[in-house]
Amino acid sequence: MGSYSSNLDDILEEDMHHWYTKFMRESPSGLITLFELKTMLDMNGMTEEANSYVDQVFYTFDMDGDGYLDFVEYIAAISLLLKGEVNQKLKWYFKLFDQDGNGKIDKDELETIFKAIQDITRSYEIPPETIVTLIYEKIDVKGEGELTLEEFISGAREHPDIMDMLTRMMDLTQVLKIIVKGQRRNAVN
Repeated sequence: MGSYSSNLDDILEEDMHHWYTKFMRESPSGLITLFELKTMLDMNGMTEEANSYVDQVFYTFDMDGDGYLDFVEYIAAISLLLKGEVNQKLKWYFKLFDQDGNGKIDKDELETIFKAIQDITRSYEIPPETIVTLIYEKIDVKGEGELTLEEFISGAREHPDIMDMLTRMMDLTQVLKIIVKGQRRNAVN
């Protein structure tokens, strides 16, 4: 926990003006496209699932749906990831997992996201199928094979092991560090 916490502290130490300067240096137009985000994250050679995951992350943070992240959306994303309340994060996770936007998460959607996360993080400790089975055994109390937002939030809150697993898997600190380092690298050039 110590190194995780210190990494977050380093990122949070930077004030809003500094974040704005970095954002504008990386994207002088004041907007980040999906392509630019993937370039920042060095997505070359990633699987189709990993690319799809980054697409989904981008679109969940593109609040106005215009195909760009502006500075407000960028800061809102960073703020949610670093300082967001549990319910806020769970709502975001749900939106991210609900790939077809039908208001429910099915097993395939969840498994696809977890595979993508593992491809990006290169951490394959627990197979995605095992994670999904565990989540549905504990949270899908009606046995419908899909979860509503309410079921997802209450289930995650009632099962600390599920909440811990989601928090660890959805930790995007490494992504933020890449963005910060990438912007610093570009600032030197």
